[in-house]
Amino acid sequence: MIAKYGFWGNKQYHLNKMTLNQLVAAYFQYYAIQAYLLCAAGALYVSINYATAWIPNIIAASIAFFLYPLIWYALHRWVLHSQWMYKNRWTASTWKRIHYDHHQDPHDLSILFGALYTTLPTIALVTIPVGYALDGIGGAGSALASGLIMTCFYEFAHCIQHLSYKPKNKYLIEMKQRHMAHHFHDEKGNFGITNFLWDRMFHTVYDRPDRPEKSPTVFNLGYTKDVAETYPWVADLSGGLGHENPRQRRKELGIDE
Repeated sequence: MIAKYGFWGNKQYHLNKMTLNQLVAAYFQYYAIQAYLLCAAGALYVSINYATAWIPNIIAASIAFFLYPLIWYALHRWVLHSQWMYKNRWTASTWKRIHYDHHQDPHDLSILFGALYTTLPTIALVTIPVGYALDGIGGAGSALASGLIMTCFYEFAHCIQHLSYKPKNKYLIEMKQRHMAHHFHDEKGNFGITNFLWDRMFHTVYDRPDRPEKSPTVFNLGYTKDVAETYPWVADLSGGLGHENPRQRRKELGIDE
């Protein structure tokens, strides 16, 4: 259902109740997606006007494109699923916003998208030096544009995985199953979104039969009530810790599923 809160004209969207057409409309109205596309257009403008040769710029864009799955894997596994962020009062609120809340309510579109104050600096830091080394300002623009466009693609693919639909394509079926297992069975694996190559390389890819026992921390990422007694900042920002299961918590809060 759609509740009165958030963006898109004071509406909050829940992917388990949306159609593909509704998702597409909401996706392109979201301020972060608009910001990525606007920045990508600016980066392309810089690339076109400052590139000294096409080949180094194509290489710069390609490097950003092919490195993206590895960067996402590393950030997802060792930052978003880390413990150090919620143990530090200065990073606790960021961790809550960019990942804890998403695992608490995986279908809430408003907290599925990354926060611009974390994503834009990261994309720039990863892409601009590579592009600049290949063709100065023009190369930096090419690499940055590639990273921003890939971010838009990944965000949309992430939305699709939480959308209430059953794909028929074999690849899409596998992609959705692995991500759903990450959210609802065991969060300590299947860190990729569209690409699970690095999960295979680091031995974190799994099918549900591989791990018969459900992780007790799949929804709270290890931030339990006992942990909150020592590191209370996320709990304070969340108004306390409710039921571990998001569906039950929503019922407790009287939010329509």
